[in-house]
Parts: sequence; C-alpha cells; structure tokens
Amino acid sequence: MKFYAKSNGLIDADLGGGLYKKRIALPGRGKRGGARTLLATNKKSRWFFLFGFQKNEREDVTDEEWEVLQELSSGFLSYSDNELNYAIKQGKLLEVLYEHKT
Repeated sequence: MKFYAKSNGLIDADLGGGLYKKRIALPGRGKRGGARTLLATNKKSRWFFLFGFQKNEREDVTDEEWEVLQELSSGFLSYSDNELNYAIKQGKLLEVLYEHKT
C-alpha cells in the first residue's frame, strides 16, 4: 500500500497520541474562521481523517468525542498492513491515494 502525503504543512497542532489538528481555509472565512479536521498519523505512511467541522457550526469537540477520537487514533495507527487492507476491502475504510507530480 502506498501513501504519498507528507507532514510538511499538513499539521497545525500536535494533540498527542498520534492525533493532530489541521485548519482548513474556507472561501471568505480564511483558516481562522474556516474548518477544523482531526487526523491520526504516524507522519510517515499512515494518515487517517477522523473528524471535521466548521468553526461557525461548533467551537470544539466534546470531552466524550475527544476520548473516542483518541481511541480511534490509537486503534488505526496500531493496525497491521493486512488489517488495513482487509478493512479497505470490506468497505470499512476508504483509501484515498494522492500522487504529487513534479
């Protein structure tokens, strides 16, 4: 399985335990008033989109959501290649490939 994402510029905040925040600019709102995404990553070969929301819809995640996101992050980052491939084949995970062409 190949992954092409690089951490350079993709992370705004390290939330611990492999969980990271990325601000996304939205038209007319910029990054500050845009969207937030929460990702699980080892910053090498594995990047998992876990949750996203617009700042005008909610300020942050709840404590309960935070706990679930931390558990998801740990779980996904501990999967073996075989477990990931199986989850993708079963339709439980969606793999997104991006290849940067120079």
